[in-house]
Amino acid sequence: MKSGIYPFLRYSRFFILFLLVFPGLNGLAQVRSYDLVKLLSQGLIEGDNRTVSALNKSAVRLSEADGYGVAWLKGVQFSEGTIEIDLRGKDVKQGSFLGVAFHGTTKDTCEAIYFRPFNFLSADSAQRSHMVQYVFENKYGWERLRNEFPGIYEGQVSPAINPAEWFHVRIELKGEMIKVYTNKSDQPCLTVKSLNAVRKGRLGLWVGNNSPGDFDHLIVRSN
Repeated sequence: MKSGIYPFLRYSRFFILFLLVFPGLNGLAQVRSYDLVKLLSQGLIEGDNRTVSALNKSAVRLSEADGYGVAWLKGVQFSEGTIEIDLRGKDVKQGSFLGVAFHGTTKDTCEAIYFRPFNFLSADSAQRSHMVQYVFENKYGWERLRNEFPGIYEGQVSPAINPAEWFHVRIELKGEMIKVYTNKSDQPCLTVKSLNAVRKGRLGLWVGNNSPGDFDHLIVRSN
């Protein structure tokens, strides 16, 4: 009996020590892929100034309305890690703003990373510098950030993206640092420091003023 127990205890202690020495490996188990259409059918997506509908078997669409809006994932809390998602806007000037909301309780208290697809192929260099944006509503909206910190909280996406097609987004959050990547690029299109002292909150799909948006393939890796 002893010969069977002792090896088990010895290897158990070794495994626990291994996880303590390499704590990052624990995060490998905290990966969640969200079926947005299934969540919607189960009543687990809550629209905040938006309605949400199924676009196909896996994607959802947020409606167009005045002001910005969020579709929150009920019961989902996010602190830091990686958010990946596919987005599709449209090539309509001032009519397509979409991205991801996090660390909030309502649409007026969250941080967001969002894109302006209508600027993706713009011939104007100033407009090209406004493709991707960080905001912390309602304290630091895009207008305040552009006026007080020009060129810091928004930037250009490279390589170019067709504004009417799906594109992939990866947002990495670690501590106060936020890095944003698009498609297969290994270089961030935006790197900023969070303006929010709160590092945990709800997670949702974000759209801007008078803008609809399509969302698919949401994957969250929590550290």
